[in-house]
Amino acid sequence: MGLGNSGDPAALPELINLIRSPAANVRRLTVSAIGKLAGLAGTEKPVSALVPMLRDAKPQVRQYAVKALKAYGPASKCALSDERDMAISPTEPEYNNRDAMLAVEIIEEALRIEEKQAIHCCQRCGVELEPDEFACSQKAFQRSFCNYCFDEVFLERRNFETKVELQKKTRAKDGTWVQSDGERLICEALDSENIKYRYDERFRILDGYAIRPDFYLPKFDVYIEYWGMTTADYKIGILKKQQLYQQQGSA
Repeated sequence: MGLGNSGDPAALPELINLIRSPAANVRRLTVSAIGKLAGLAGTEKPVSALVPMLRDAKPQVRQYAVKALKAYGPASKCALSDERDMAISPTEPEYNNRDAMLAVEIIEEALRIEEKQAIHCCQRCGVELEPDEFACSQKAFQRSFCNYCFDEVFLERRNFETKVELQKKTRAKDGTWVQSDGERLICEALDSENIKYRYDERFRILDGYAIRPDFYLPKFDVYIEYWGMTTADYKIGILKKQQLYQQQGSA
């Protein structure tokens, strides 16, 4: 959502109003946008708006609320009880169990940093991190960066993401832009069966590692990869992905 991507704290009041929308997709995007304002718009108002969304009727809204609260670090202490329940709830989708468990770990660690019972340093420059720096960088990159290095890494990744997006020149029937005819056929096959999917999005599947699968099916917690090239570098990437999936138990 543009309001969150803008990085403008002045957007927060409008986002808090939008969070009451009857449309689940608007609520999901709004929650995500509030998460992106972590470190920019204070903590009390955004956290107060996000905590009730942990009990939203739609599981994906709850998922995005968990992720957003994670970025606010120790300020999200009030959400820990609900997130612990979500992490072990048999009625939650597995992805919500997993994301809630991770959020609890990061918020608790940020609280330990705040109380000086734990110390984390920036992986690039070595400076000791503040609790909010730890929480924000863990949410965004699954790595520990100070604010200065966070900005540098963000720019590097944005340039990479832009390059990837420019390669998406093939359009599936449902409007999704993909990188090849093979991926287009997968999109259209899933759409024809009314199977919801997320294309080319980044996921954290193991502690310390993020992966960008071609397709993810939230309802089934299934990843789909289309191996469409044969270059040496591409094959190395395939092997790395396969190893991560095997470690996670998804291969």
